[in-house]
Order: sequence, then structure tokens, then C-alpha cells
Amino acid sequence: MTSYKIFNDPLYGFITVPKGILLDLIDHPYMQRLHRIRQLGLSYLVYPGALHTRFHHALGALHLVQQAIEILKKKGVDITEEEAMGTQIAVLLHDIGHGPFSHSLESILVPDFNHEMLTIQIMHRLNEEFNGKLSLAISIFENKHPKKFLHNLVSGQLDMDRLDYLNRDSFYTGVSEGVISSERIIKMLNVHNGELVVEQKGIYSIEKFLIARRLMYWQVYLHKTVLSAEQLLINIIRRAKEIYNEAGLASITVSSLAYFLQSNISVDFGKEDLVNRFCRIDDADVISSIKEWMHCKDETLSSLCTMLINRKLYKIRLSNTPIEKSDLEDARNQVIALYKINDKLLPYFAFEGSVTNSAYNSQDKVLILFKDGTVCDIADASDLPNISIMSTVVRKYFLCMAKI
Repeated sequence: MTSYKIFNDPLYGFITVPKGILLDLIDHPYMQRLHRIRQLGLSYLVYPGALHTRFHHALGALHLVQQAIEILKKKGVDITEEEAMGTQIAVLLHDIGHGPFSHSLESILVPDFNHEMLTIQIMHRLNEEFNGKLSLAISIFENKHPKKFLHNLVSGQLDMDRLDYLNRDSFYTGVSEGVISSERIIKMLNVHNGELVVEQKGIYSIEKFLIARRLMYWQVYLHKTVLSAEQLLINIIRRAKEIYNEAGLASITVSSLAYFLQSNISVDFGKEDLVNRFCRIDDADVISSIKEWMHCKDETLSSLCTMLINRKLYKIRLSNTPIEKSDLEDARNQVIALYKINDKLLPYFAFEGSVTNSAYNSQDKVLILFKDGTVCDIADASDLPNISIMSTVVRKYFLCMAKI
């Protein structure tokens, strides 16, 4: 009998997971749900190969943190077996709270909600189920463990999450600008005064990492057509929530999703029901309901759903400056002429908005360790002037309208 299980990953080859708590968590229904949550939401409508899942990503991040822990141990960093396992568990479960289509519906299904909030609740629920074996992992995840560098491996500028998703998303989308040398970055990791640092020899790999992240945001994550699709999906759920009770949508909605169309949903994790219900919904539930709503009596909802299923997305225009009121009015007049809709429904077919991106958070620094023992922020250590500029938040504005 082998004491481990092997997963074949297209990026890293064979990923080895020892039998025990890690494998038990992978086999848990909460974790298996991630097979049904696409990593990049609706990005497959732009990049047809982007069909990989949160489960793929979780395994990849686990593999990278295993490598990082081994490297740090070889360099004399004190990491106990319990701490190593706790860090692996924290990385494995770091995205377990994601809902359908990942980030796309995060703010619309449950108001004032994000996936990190649910991740913590799920980890506590699993900790009870596994008799306290996740306590250390939760402490590391919440940055309450005294060895801060362990949390840095889970969540930070150079965490295993980012090192995996850049290469993985680049691989599945075919956008080569996102390729980074994660293996070299990991080999250059070290700990100095309790903080995760990168040795001086890895400075160019970090520069490439930051540039790749910036390019991937504008080319993939915030691609204008992806934005258009996500805004359409959000408007579908928003409209469905508006008419759910009055129009009889319950009969043509997947029951697990119907709970989240109610108007009185709130983030009250004291209600065990909310966590359990959320962990039952995935991409398939949303798509199945949208396919049924294509034939509902509400013309607005029916039209929006048909647009998404048939990929007749909003026409979208990006701008570096706020959208002029005259441009918005012109778009709305065109939509009114075509769809004969009233002012109340107009925002579903013509609207404006904005998105932001910052490739480097200067508040959470990437520290470079020089041979003389000094430590410096990558923005100061790099001879590329645009590294410091990357900490600036870039805002782009968009105008969406139904295609005429």
C-alpha cells in the first residue's frame, strides 16, 4: 500500500499528496465542489481554453508551497512538521469559499460578502469535523501565528496562490505574457527577521513576475469582453432577484440557487444554513437557471439570459477618463429606440462603470535580501523605473450597451 496519492498536473507533472489530513480534505465535498467552479469565470468566452477550475489551482498552489517549505528548511529556516502541514492545509483551502464563476458574482449573491469571509467559516466548520486538526492552519491563514513568513506563503505579494495562477491562467488562455519562473522564485526565497524575502539573485525574476501580473490583468482578468460578460451575468442575477418572488421564478430556478435570490439574505454565519447552502451552488446551477430564464415571462430577464447563452454580449468601450454624460445618454437613447423599455429597466441595457488594477501593493512589500544582509523593497532595489509606478492604482472606465 502506498502512503501517498499522485495527481497528474499539466503544469508541474506529478503532484504527490501524502495520505492523511491533506488527502482527506481533498476528498471532502466542500473541496470537491471546486471542480465545478471555473478559475476564470466567464473568460472562456474570450479564451476558449480557459476552462480550468479552482480545484486545479488549489492543487497547484499546494505543490508550490511544498517546494517552498523544503527550500526554506534546507536554508536553515526553523519550520516544524506541524507548521509545515498547517501551511499546506491553509494553502490548499485558501480558495474554498469561492462561489459560482469565482469573483464574478461575489458581491451580488450575498450583499457585503467576499469569498475570504466564507473561506474562514468553512475552515472552522472543517476544523470541528476533523477534531481540531486545522487549528494551526487557521492561525496561519488569519496571520495570527508568530512566524509571519508562513502567512506570507499563503497570502502576500509572493504567495503560492499568485505564483500558481499566473502560470496556470497563462497556460490555459494561451497568453504567454503571464509566464513566470515560479521555480526560480521559490529557490530564491529565504527568511530574514521573521519575514519572507527574496535573495538578491532573484531580483530579475521578481521584476518579470510583477510585469507579468500587470499584463495578465489587462489582457485576461480585466479584458474588456470579459468585463462585458461579467456585467451581463451580474445584471441577470440582479434582475432575477428583483422579480424572484413576484414572477414565479422559483419554479424554473435550481433550488439551491433560489435561496440566494431572496431579498433578505444577509451575512450571518451564525446561521449554519447559509454556509451549507452556499457550498451547494456552483457554475452549473447558475447556467441551468439562466437557460430556463431565457423562456420566462419577464422580457428583460429573458433578453439578458438569451444574450449570455448565445454570446451576444454588451458592446463595451474602455476609457482612461470618466464616461461623458452625453455618451451615456446617446447609448441609452439608442437602446430605448430598439427595445422600447422604460427608464427603470434602462440600466440593464446601457450603463457605465469602472475597474481598478494595481500590480504591486507598496503596503505589502516584496523584500530583496542583499549579500551584506541588508533588506530593500523591490521598488527601490530594481533598476526598472516602472516597478515603483506599478504601485499606483490604475482606474479605467467603461460604457456598456446592448448591441443594436
